[in-house]
Amino acid sequence: MEAARRAEAAGRHIIHMEVGQPGTPAPAHARAAVARALEAGAMGYTVALGLPELRAAIAGLYARRHGLSIDPARIVVTTGSSGAFLLAFSALFDAGERVGLGLPGYPSYRQILRALSLGPVGIPTAPEARHQPTPDDIARTPDLAGLIVASPANPTGTMLGRAELGALIGACAARGIAFVSDEIYHGLDYGTPAVSALEISDDVVVINSFSKYFSMTGWRVGWMVVPEALVRRVERIAQNMFICPPHVAQIAALAALAPEAEPELKANIAVYAENRRLMLAGLPGAGFGHIAPPDGAFYIYADVSDLTADSRALAAQILERAGVAVTPGLDFDPGRGAGTLRFSYARSSADIALGLERLRDLGPWRDGGF
Repeated sequence: MEAARRAEAAGRHIIHMEVGQPGTPAPAHARAAVARALEAGAMGYTVALGLPELRAAIAGLYARRHGLSIDPARIVVTTGSSGAFLLAFSALFDAGERVGLGLPGYPSYRQILRALSLGPVGIPTAPEARHQPTPDDIARTPDLAGLIVASPANPTGTMLGRAELGALIGACAARGIAFVSDEIYHGLDYGTPAVSALEISDDVVVINSFSKYFSMTGWRVGWMVVPEALVRRVERIAQNMFICPPHVAQIAALAALAPEAEPELKANIAVYAENRRLMLAGLPGAGFGHIAPPDGAFYIYADVSDLTADSRALAAQILERAGVAVTPGLDFDPGRGAGTLRFSYARSSADIALGLERLRDLGPWRDGGF
């Protein structure tokens, strides 16, 4: 990202396929609600668990999407999903305990766990398992206190079906392993809807956010659903760590859940679906044909080990040659990421089409290829 910024500062036009955030703003209905609230008076602290009306509205989202009746008392509004990870890991685990996570995976899991004196345990996943952990992986990994799973996943975009997710939750329950489900990309699927862990068990911690589906990355508001027995513990930690999530962001989030915002959000999904189509059609012709099956989110994860043994150098080469910024796989999988790249398709379709044209016309993408 910094290299792309420097190139833009020097006057180059860069296509951003490295950034995992929507190029669209928060829904207009949410922005209007904030404007009204700013004129109405000061916004102070809310209760630590979040505005009661927002928690109730999030429960309504689970009713609409998943047919679930979730008690709003189990819902905790957080400072983005990052705040939810801090709360979940602090509430569930003691210092020194080991928490499993699939590789490739979101790198901040590892770093947040380390910051809390916990032991992240990377579990290398296989393409035939859609780059997701399996019950056999859990059985082979000793002394786990917890497992965190993302579906749709970052960086691969792959999802777990109901049977696979249920098997993982069951395997963890049988061994007394806490199960944390990162569902931040729910709503961003292009066929079969994503399954929530809450459809299978109430004895899980589910984390979500307004960042991706609702295009509200910078507002820093997310949520978690926790078992009833965990609510008070999470509340005490949240009071001390954060006091409360930003009041203004909670107002925006509440309005983003209103029916008036839905047409705009659906239009965004249509753009991502078109971008996904363009990527799946265009990347092979540009030399990136070995990709994970992207069921959701807005990422393509490509195996480029036939092109390079240094994905960081290849990403730098692509930026310099084509003006397209992509992400090397090293952060997602320290052991195997030197042979992978992540492409994000969260921007406009025009940008995606131009980026693919540049990738196709300005290759070949091989060490020493130009």
